[in-house]
Formats: sequence, C-alpha cells, structure tokens
Amino acid sequence: MSNPRRNRPAYDADEILEGIRTWVFVESPTNVPDGVNRVMDLAEREMVSAGAAIERESGGEGYGDLLTARIPGESEGPGILVLGHLDTVHAVGTLERELPFRREGDRVYGPGIYDMKGGMYSACYALKQLLRAGRTPNLPVTFMFIPNEEVGSPTTRSRIEAEAKRHHYVLVPEPAKEGKLVTGRHAIARFRVRVRGRPSHAGSTLARGRSAIREMAEQILAIEGMTDHEAGVTLSVGIVHGGTFVNVVPIECEAEVLAVLPAQEDIERITAAMVGLEPINPDVSVAVEVGPLRPVFAPHSKVMDLYSRAESIAGEIGFNPGHGSFGGGSDGNFTGALGLATLDGLGPCGDGAHTHDEYILYSSLVPRARLLAGLLASLDVPDEPA
Repeated sequence: MSNPRRNRPAYDADEILEGIRTWVFVESPTNVPDGVNRVMDLAEREMVSAGAAIERESGGEGYGDLLTARIPGESEGPGILVLGHLDTVHAVGTLERELPFRREGDRVYGPGIYDMKGGMYSACYALKQLLRAGRTPNLPVTFMFIPNEEVGSPTTRSRIEAEAKRHHYVLVPEPAKEGKLVTGRHAIARFRVRVRGRPSHAGSTLARGRSAIREMAEQILAIEGMTDHEAGVTLSVGIVHGGTFVNVVPIECEAEVLAVLPAQEDIERITAAMVGLEPINPDVSVAVEVGPLRPVFAPHSKVMDLYSRAESIAGEIGFNPGHGSFGGGSDGNFTGALGLATLDGLGPCGDGAHTHDEYILYSSLVPRARLLAGLLASLDVPDEPA
C-alpha cells in the first residue's frame, strides 16, 4: 500500500487562479500602505496555513509592512529564499475602471496580476502542494514579501541583501519575460530633477518671469535624448510637478527620471551627465538628486547552474523555458549582484506590466507552479567549487 503522505503534488489551474484573484482584488499601490498591508494579511494567512513561522515588521518611512515567512527543511542551515513584492503601480480604482479582473480565452487581466501577485501566489501554492503531498523541501525555505519594490525598495534593500546572504539560492517569481526565465537584469537608476525659476504675473509682467516649467520641458528633451536604444540605454521622465496658478509664471518644477543601464560604465556615465545638468535658460537653477539604484545583475556561473537545474525540471514537465538578460529591474538585481545563485522570471507568462492591458496566461499557471515546486523540492546544498 502506498503512503498517502507521499502522493504526487496535484496542481489545479482554477484553484491557482482563484487564489490570485483574491490577491488582485485588494488594490495595493505602493503609496497606499493600508492596501499593501491588506494583501500582506492574505499572504500571511497562506503562509501560516503552510506552517510557516512569521516575522512582520514595518517597511519604514510610511511604506507597508515587510513580511518574512520561514518553513523548515529536511536539513538546517542556509536554504532557499523566495523573493517578491506585493505592491503595484496601479492606483486605487483601476480594478473598477480601466483594468477590471476578467478572463478572455487564455488571458486573465487585472492590476498587478502579472507584476507580480500572480507569481508570488503561485509560489505559495507550489509550496503548499508539496507539503500537502508529504514532501518536505531538502533545504529550509524562506519567503520574503516586499512592500515597496515598485519605487526601488529604498527602505528594504539592506534587509533583502542581509536575508539573501543567509541562503544558497534565491528564486524570484517575477513574471516570465517572453516566457523566458531571467538570468540577468540591467541596472535601474532613479533621479529627481528640481528647477527653480523666477515668478511674475503671467499676463501683465510675463517678461519679468523665468518659467521653471519651460526650463524643465527643455531639460526633459535633453535627458531623454541620452537614450541609445541600440546600446540598451534608456532614460524616461515619468513624473512632472510644477506651477501654482495658471496666471503666475511658475517658480518651481520637479521631475523624476528612470534610467535603464546595461553596464557599470553606463551607470557612471549617465549619473555624471545627470548630476552635471546645466540650466538652458537664464536666471534659472537646476539641481539633481541621485535616487535608489538597482545594480547590474550579470549572469554568472552560480546563476547558470541554477538555470540548468530549472531547465531540466521544465523538460520533465514538458516545456523549454529559455533564458536571457532583460531591462526591467527587480529585487533580484540586488541578490544577483551579490554573486548569489539567483533565478528570476519564475512567475506566470503574460504581458502588459504597468499598463491597463496587464494579463497572465491561464495556460502557464500549472507549468510554472510545477517548476517552482520542483525547485523547492529538489534543490540541495550546492557542491563546493573545485
């Protein structure tokens, strides 16, 4: 008679999707900590039901909470870190208006479903299915749910890095890029540009003023003009604030810039160019503040060994994931840059991150959950390099 505690894990796409739907229905933009914490409550409930020991602490500086959940393995010591975030870029109300949850054929739409509630729920599900089947991971497993990844993880980077250093492997269920696993990521740099002009009445004394908005408009053209698509270097201004009244020449304007940079020399060159921005118009000042940086995550031997393991498991499931380096950043940038065995892009396939067309593919839910479960079940203490 077979041992019922050693059954093969079962995977049900409808069951996975229902769990993802529950998380998506709690809107959690980074700047709404109550919403982020409500999703953290759901994640905590999932992990408690799996028998995890829970650690929950403030994200700091007004962000939502940081949630860490620990599951013992067959052995003690360094293990597997599953790393991801539950904050999104979508404003409260997006679910009701621009991006309602719905399924259209193979596509399932919703705010944050692809980036990355679908991946983090799938990882929880994969672990729970293993445990239900009586299979304990070889190594201890730690889940870390981040509240502010979408703004660069400014208060959580140090905690991510400290936790990651206590593990052999880092699995990041960010969405699959074109169906591929992610074995490298470009750096992501952020800058804040502040312009100060001279106010005056916009009607009777317009010539006396110096418009901060006009200066910023010209600076934006110069900043985005640094983009070199062939080299993979892109700069984009995503937020602009300025002015007080329409009849006052604006004295202040502020903009936030995101730069995607493939190599360390690109980071140094673009940072120097941004910090060195000079006023274009007379009697106007320009100041640049360097923000959070996600370092370059370049593929290395530990990463590729981990990918080879994932490729083998995927082959047994019946698909070939492929891999590559991509421009979108994640918290995997931090762990990969530390030289840790990091495999990213383990979440469901789909597209439309950060847009009103964000979706996952229903057909990818079971294969990706099985891949996550296979890694959690089979990863063991790595061989020491010769």
